[in-house]
Amino acid sequence: MIKVILALIILVNGFFAYRLFADLIRRKSEVWREPGSNILFAALGIVSQFLSTFGVSDFAFNTVAFRLTKTVEDKKIPGTLNAACVIPVAFMALAYITVIKVDVLTLIVLIIAQTTGSYFTPRIVVKLPVSRIRIGIAVGLLCAASFILAGKLHLIPSGGNLTGLPGLKLVIASIAVFIYGALNNIGIGSYAPTMATVYALGIDPRVAFPIMMGGCTFSCAVGALEFVRLGGYSRKPTLWISTVGLLGVAAAVYLVKSLDVDVIKWVVFVVILYAALDLLSKEFRAKKQAQPD
Repeated sequence: MIKVILALIILVNGFFAYRLFADLIRRKSEVWREPGSNILFAALGIVSQFLSTFGVSDFAFNTVAFRLTKTVEDKKIPGTLNAACVIPVAFMALAYITVIKVDVLTLIVLIIAQTTGSYFTPRIVVKLPVSRIRIGIAVGLLCAASFILAGKLHLIPSGGNLTGLPGLKLVIASIAVFIYGALNNIGIGSYAPTMATVYALGIDPRVAFPIMMGGCTFSCAVGALEFVRLGGYSRKPTLWISTVGLLGVAAAVYLVKSLDVDVIKWVVFVVILYAALDLLSKEFRAKKQAQPD
């Protein structure tokens, strides 16, 4: 069954890659007219996907980068986050599922649950007002920051020694990752909440990675297909992050498996917390200015 899962990862993500690059080629003139430096997006891809391989939210990291550089309009941030990460996450999933032993039933059930959750929301997201998307992004950043802080302060469980989830625990995890898959499509990354959930249910911390990446590789591909079809993403950053970002994945998986990312996580926590509060502050000021005297 593991071989079947690996084959499906290649098949589903290969289909996404075909649809993505067909869209990029068809609209290549628009790609080069979009704001932002190619070098900037390439560097962003390497760094964000390097961190992502260790479970540090690339959604949060890239959201901060897009807003600081003003290269992706807020309405298209959720679609861009999802479309840009699909190919790198597929490589992460292939690596972790191959190397780390995980219960096959648990992996399959959680993959199906998260993918189902991701299928229903892209059509809704592209029609949402920009203000609601901004608030959703801010909430996502705050969630990511909260989970990083809770982990560093040992406020959430650090895991057990299970390689799979039995009975009721599997049902609880399935409901949770279904919700996380849906939240992916408004720019709320699923790494941190998935990790916290399976830790709390007694999963070995190492086993969290194939579960986390396995769910994301299907759910992000399914959701991103809709964003590509609906044109709800920025093409230039997606092109560079999804391709050059593979260098970051390779470095993390094969070269620095023992890297201690504690300091990096603290830096990311401060940055994304600032970005979330800044986003909420600007949205509050905008609403206040819109109110009649």
